[in-house]
Amino acid sequence: MDLEKANALIQQYEAAFSHGVGIPPGETLYTGVDLGTSYIVLSVVDGSGKPVGGAKCFAKVVKDGLVVDYIGAVEIVKSLKNELEGRLGCSLKKAGVAYPPGISREEQMVFVHIAEAAGFEVEKRVDEPTAANQVLDIKRGAIVDIGGGTTGLAVLEKGKVIYTADEPTGGEHFSLVLAGAFKIPFMEAEKLKTRPAKQRELLPLVKPVMQKVATIIKNHLKTFKVDVLYLVGGSSCFAGIEDVIAKELEVKVLKPKNPLLVTPLGIALSVKGKGD
Repeated sequence: MDLEKANALIQQYEAAFSHGVGIPPGETLYTGVDLGTSYIVLSVVDGSGKPVGGAKCFAKVVKDGLVVDYIGAVEIVKSLKNELEGRLGCSLKKAGVAYPPGISREEQMVFVHIAEAAGFEVEKRVDEPTAANQVLDIKRGAIVDIGGGTTGLAVLEKGKVIYTADEPTGGEHFSLVLAGAFKIPFMEAEKLKTRPAKQRELLPLVKPVMQKVATIIKNHLKTFKVDVLYLVGGSSCFAGIEDVIAKELEVKVLKPKNPLLVTPLGIALSVKGKGD
């Protein structure tokens, strides 16, 4: 994995959230639709794979990897699509969606139907770790996606996913711990945990949850020789989580810049490369 290359791509994507990008007439664009437990994120890349647009919205339409508010999800995706189309000055049609590892085909198709209901033509359906690897380009190791409600992981050999798993425990559990410790509402705890200036102070409180995440990873990797873990997902943004997991598992842990954006960007890249 070339971490500098991955980080440069992620930085381009971050910039696309706030800066207008000129789109040549007739340029084919590809959109990634990521329905997460805490955020819905859309990414747009051009024909060369360059990120040209991004938008996100806090949402609680998915729980433990399953959609629990179909109508709400459609409305948010539609709103983000309209926002991006207005900013880019063109319509967005071709799209891909990602799903958590381990869910059934019927459950996967719900993600597809949401994107279609929002006005997209879905050309790619991919599991989240495979999408993330479009950005990371890992040949060997394991991707760990720590989301809002679950921790998913994938083992890769020669650049291909050979094993996936997904279990409950994620950022929502950080929030539950903080809500109990400070006697504050859950949503207030959700906001508190995302404040970078507070995370080192909060780390001792949420460390047991991180250790549980490490246990989940360890249990699934028992039969694999994995020397490096790569963290993605919104909850991996919490400062210090990589150190806790590295210490618990005694393996090298790498974290790209802004792990929240890795999978959504990878979904768009998956659509672009669908025929490769």
